[in-house]
Amino acid sequence: MTIHLALLLLAPIAFAAIGAVAPPRAAAPLALAGTLVALAFAVALVLDFDHAQRGLQYVTDDDWIPALGIHFKLGVDGLNLWLVGLTALLFAVTAVWTLVRPQPRPRLWAFHMALAETAVLGAFLAQDLALFVFFFDLMLVPFLFLLLGWGGPDRRPATLKMMIYTLVGSLLMLAAAVATATLTAQASGGSITFVLADLAKVHLSPGTQRVIFAGFALAFLIKMPALLVHGWMPDAYRQMPMPAIAVFSAVLSKVAAYGFLRIALPLFPDATLDFQLVLMLLSVGGIIYGSAMAFTQTNLRLILGYSSLAQLAFITLGIFSLRPEGVQGSILQAVNHGLVVLPFFFIVLLASERAGGSEDIRDLGGLAFRGPVIATLALIVAFATLAIPGSANFAGEFFILLGAFKAYVVLACVAFTGVALASVYVLRAYIRTFHNRAGPRVAGGDLTWPDRFVLVPLVAAILAFGFYPQPALRDSEQAVGGNASAVLTGVRSVP
Repeated sequence: MTIHLALLLLAPIAFAAIGAVAPPRAAAPLALAGTLVALAFAVALVLDFDHAQRGLQYVTDDDWIPALGIHFKLGVDGLNLWLVGLTALLFAVTAVWTLVRPQPRPRLWAFHMALAETAVLGAFLAQDLALFVFFFDLMLVPFLFLLLGWGGPDRRPATLKMMIYTLVGSLLMLAAAVATATLTAQASGGSITFVLADLAKVHLSPGTQRVIFAGFALAFLIKMPALLVHGWMPDAYRQMPMPAIAVFSAVLSKVAAYGFLRIALPLFPDATLDFQLVLMLLSVGGIIYGSAMAFTQTNLRLILGYSSLAQLAFITLGIFSLRPEGVQGSILQAVNHGLVVLPFFFIVLLASERAGGSEDIRDLGGLAFRGPVIATLALIVAFATLAIPGSANFAGEFFILLGAFKAYVVLACVAFTGVALASVYVLRAYIRTFHNRAGPRVAGGDLTWPDRFVLVPLVAAILAFGFYPQPALRDSEQAVGGNASAVLTGVRSVP
């Protein structure tokens, strides 16, 4: 099957652009149509993907800026296949969410969300370093406008803080990308190029690798966010409109983790080993800190925010275990977390509406008696977050910890406590929201049919992926499996 990736990439923004000049009531349906076209392409990719084939498939490669050696090169392999599918699915569900719960200024809202989807898909599909940097920076822009235009009462300082943090990361990445291409051209004696496959053929000196790797790593860690560079996260999570923060948490943070796999490890193998212990320590610290902070919060948004920080730390831990099991677990866990966190945010919205607009667990309680369906669906999502056996999170965390044990046993043992801590804050939030005595402002009933169109498919996807995660593991095996795998090419033997 021939699948032109540019069609997958441009479908959302093309439909939203039509919606921007159409009557306001047509904006949401057109945006949904664009996301469904992208989802159909993504499903075709997953079904048609040849998991036995090494290297990129469905490659689109055209000159973009020939004078600078920049190509419009897109491709799919085991590293990004399921992340592309996750992105297409979650943006489509968010478009349904917007359709059943219209937002103010629908044409602008639909355009910004479509631009975000195109940028995220572009970052996942890009096989040219300059193209990756372009999409990586572009995907931030619509969320800054969504936060500033549709956010809460303190949205302006939250937008400013988020902009400063992420702008620093973007500038570091831009400088690192230019340095990579320039120094690679000098080392090889050839013309400048940004194509990742060409850059990976040239081995830079260890000292050069360390400096450039640090620039990319800081950019990725800020975007996740990770421990020590997460200062923008609490304010942004409080103020961003619910559909936007849901897809932001579910998808955008995964681009940063994917950047380590696609760029940092293959291009800078010596620096990867030099920074391995530092990043594993940072990951373990993030697991403990995120879990502890999630337990101390009473705002459901912040509980999910700090939980996401801990989950992204788990993903980073698996990547920098530098073991095939850990890397495969990280890819699986990235998909799992996206599938779980978006419905969790929707549940927060539904609970808040039944408590007079409050998202504080101290104002909630007793919702299970008034809404058994929503309580049951929330319980499934909570159990998936806990990584109980039978959930896809269990398989992902098992693979990550297995890789970590093979790398550093002590760090793996400490990271394992994060699994136990997750049960504390997740069950606390669930029980305080759906059980115990009803809060003073709690009212309302069960799910409406429009809301079920949003929540039920996501819960079904969680269950399906939990019972049968093997396709994602199988499809990533060729890209990850073995010490000579694509993602670890050129890395020295890990102790």
